[in-house]
Amino acid sequence: MVENGQRVSIIPLGGLGEIGRNMMLIRYGAHILVIDCGLIFPEDEMFGVDVVIPDVSYLLENRHMVKGIIVTHGHEDHIGALPYVLKDLNVPVYGTKLTLALLQAKLKEYGVNGFRLQQVKPRDILKLGPFKVEFIRVSHSIADSVGLAIHTPVGTIVHTGDFKIDHTPIDGEVFDFYKFAQLGEEGVLVLLSDSTNVERPGFTMSERAVGQTFDEVFRKAKERIIVASFASNIHRIQQVISIAHKYNRKVAIAGRSMLNVVNIACELGYLTIPPGILVELDEIVHLPKNKTVIISTGSQGEPMSALTRMAMAEHRQVEIMPGDTVIISALPIPGNEKLVARIVDQLFKQGADVYHEAVDGVHVSGHASQEELKLMISLVKPKFFVPIHGEYRMLIKHANLAQELGIPPENIFVIENGQVLEFTRERGYIAGRVPAGRVLVDGLGVGDVGNIVLRDRKQLAQDGILIVVLTLNKDTGAIMAGPDIVSRGFVYVREAEELIEEAKAKVRQALDKCEERKITDWSTIKANVRDTLSKFLYEKTRRRPMILPIIMEV
Repeated sequence: MVENGQRVSIIPLGGLGEIGRNMMLIRYGAHILVIDCGLIFPEDEMFGVDVVIPDVSYLLENRHMVKGIIVTHGHEDHIGALPYVLKDLNVPVYGTKLTLALLQAKLKEYGVNGFRLQQVKPRDILKLGPFKVEFIRVSHSIADSVGLAIHTPVGTIVHTGDFKIDHTPIDGEVFDFYKFAQLGEEGVLVLLSDSTNVERPGFTMSERAVGQTFDEVFRKAKERIIVASFASNIHRIQQVISIAHKYNRKVAIAGRSMLNVVNIACELGYLTIPPGILVELDEIVHLPKNKTVIISTGSQGEPMSALTRMAMAEHRQVEIMPGDTVIISALPIPGNEKLVARIVDQLFKQGADVYHEAVDGVHVSGHASQEELKLMISLVKPKFFVPIHGEYRMLIKHANLAQELGIPPENIFVIENGQVLEFTRERGYIAGRVPAGRVLVDGLGVGDVGNIVLRDRKQLAQDGILIVVLTLNKDTGAIMAGPDIVSRGFVYVREAEELIEEAKAKVRQALDKCEERKITDWSTIKANVRDTLSKFLYEKTRRRPMILPIIMEV
């Protein structure tokens, strides 16, 4: 029996109102459980930023409460921020065998030491403070994915992780219907469910459907075959290798991340590779083209990926030839459409036959469509429902689905990152907010690039920079040298000499006014030069370059 006043809190630090950066906290009293810790790739206007991770300042302030981090699977949007977070928050990380192997390789790459990784498997039960965590097998586009049942003194919280329902998975490990149904019978307080594919009606196709398409393409192909996919999609890689073996083709791996994942998956037994089928990339280029397959990175058109370099004729070992068959076995992540389209165009220009669209049947999603999402709600029968993992419109759509299935509107919560959602056995309510912003990672800098720096980078990208250099007499304030003007990204000085000369005259006028007013403060002089020049240049060019006055005294 729950004592009066007991409550459990659900606090998302990422993954709501966006695709990626997934991180969820479950808090009961002075105990916090963390689920996932992922990253998201930068938007177009985040110039120079490498990745974006969750703000974990709330966790660091309450580090003594954190019992551990549980990762549901090995995708970057669920484990990618851990190398940054574990440097400051040294707590145990729990996950399945493949998930931890991928994470361990990532932590070593980033030079993170002293981490504590503890392996679990589906149906295991883990006791962490007041939480009892059950791991439940789900299907997804990476092996060893799990959902979670978190038993708290207030009630059970079910977190689906990323999932789909695949009745014929490649590894034979079927979605655990029984456990979800059993939890539903016992009573579930809250269901947190993946919303990524909620806009798609029907069911998501089985991974085996891709294998059937591959078989057809391989059978027709007359020359070399190149398959680009996500490195983490081990089931997709397995199907390529199996079908290549069927048609007596050798297989080579291109791309560092693909090679790393294949090596890890082979060591752990997640890939079954017939003897003699894998060869080095250097070796495969000398074999008959109708007897070869290359599995490559680059399904998202990443500029430095193997497929992009092949398409641009910049790859050291592989050159696209007329008659090559290229399969891009992934849908573009929102924002990557232009990159992928550019690569597809280049491949066609090189004479390749390209299969890349969803209608070609070369890709299926790893996320549940509407009918599977309905089935999850029907199995679990939660009292309260919270859609997660999706942009805001997806969360609303998922909330509407739950309402159609009979969950009362007052028991459905569409929340934002940072909002604290509290539950007793009888009711749920928003109880406040914690910090949950975005932390930008640029090179070795974590969080040192903020809105002001991004604003400057945006201005530099749009209108360039104008540097004004002059030397003043420190006693009289008279101009001793200059002003000289250097332009980068604004105008080409040699073709805009008249404009530059007029700009120099404006600078002199601004300095004369400062001298008349007996202004000697450098910051005021610079501000006057900047304002005068900015107004003049906008009138002449309708551009607003960044203006940087540099004043020296002699």
